[in-house]
Amino acid sequence: MQLKRVVVTGMGALTPLGNSLEAYWEGLISGRSGAAPITQFDATLFKTQFACELKGFNVEEHMDKKEARKLDQFSQYAMVSSTEAMADSGLMEANPNLDRIGVIWGSGIGGLKTFQEEAREFFRGDGTPRFNPFFIPKMIADIAAGHISIKYGLRGPNYVTVSACASSTNAIIDAFNLIRLGKADAIVTGGSEAAVNEMGMGGFNALKALSTRNDDPQTASRPFDAERDGFVLGEGAGTLILEEYEHAIKRDAKIYAEVIGGGMSGDAYHMTAPHPDGIGARNTMLAAIDDAEISAEQIDYVNVHGTSTPLGDVAEVKAIQQVFGAHAYKLNISSTKSMTGHLLGAAGAIEAIACIMAVKNDIIPPTINHFNDDPELDQQLNFTFNTAQKRVVNVALSNTFGFGGHNTSVIVKKFKG
Repeated sequence: MQLKRVVVTGMGALTPLGNSLEAYWEGLISGRSGAAPITQFDATLFKTQFACELKGFNVEEHMDKKEARKLDQFSQYAMVSSTEAMADSGLMEANPNLDRIGVIWGSGIGGLKTFQEEAREFFRGDGTPRFNPFFIPKMIADIAAGHISIKYGLRGPNYVTVSACASSTNAIIDAFNLIRLGKADAIVTGGSEAAVNEMGMGGFNALKALSTRNDDPQTASRPFDAERDGFVLGEGAGTLILEEYEHAIKRDAKIYAEVIGGGMSGDAYHMTAPHPDGIGARNTMLAAIDDAEISAEQIDYVNVHGTSTPLGDVAEVKAIQQVFGAHAYKLNISSTKSMTGHLLGAAGAIEAIACIMAVKNDIIPPTINHFNDDPELDQQLNFTFNTAQKRVVNVALSNTFGFGGHNTSVIVKKFKG
């Protein structure tokens, strides 16, 4: 069976660096941190009192207040980034067959704030079960894909992938596979997350996963630095419009890049920790490279999972060295989480977008906040520390890994017709 080609024809981003694709990219290449003290609740008693929140976001600028109240924040974010991506793609203007356009979304947690609010109100009361009729529809993770499809009348494949922090990369890979198998003409894909609330911060603090650098939030996310002490929680959404190549060409669509491969693997090791030798990370990158039918030496840039945790960063570097060998020293490697924080289930979406923009513009976004070399890491590798670097980027690979040992990699290349 001849597989079809898959291209990216639209993108949207709602991130701690900016509330549009253009603002997000500008924030990345300028090396700006999105971390700051938390504004959404009083975090005084929390071990971590900062996060990478959205800045200046008002949902009522994007949808009616009554409608917004029916959506948890993670669905609001999904709708906003998807609206930007759909407009960017011009897909609906081409009068497409809506039966062949789907939505495959990713979210690791879903409506956490909604669950928190409903539980709080119930336990504050006298025990009488009074719940908002939208409680369940707002909370369930699949609802974001449902809302996107309803808005545009998209009747193709429709679901949400849940694999912790790998969720939206899983969604992108699923969308890619369905299109190249001929099951859809186009798919709205990506992910969203909204866990900057008491339950989200408290839960990750209890795991000792978060940085506690409250005295200097902007430098707290420092992947590969010797003094890294955990990740910084982020929020937001990213959307990609994946489209079958001939379908896109027929309507004269703008094409950002081509998706050429995806890989998935399991660590089968630990509930939250990565395999110390990076076996799962190695396997997913090898699977993606094999799927793309390219050699490892053709890859120019790896956007790493790079969360700024002591164990995770070391394991991923080991995996990169196993996969790329001598070519590892010719790669650019960077962690954009140093700027955006960790968007959990939405991380893969905004990081795939970073790869696509790097391929399109021949600029590698940096890993900021590097102050001290880690002796466990090979400093001959190019981690793109602190400043963006210009180079020709023909092929880029994005890694995302999740609690439970879920590993995903997706590969994009420069579009050349």
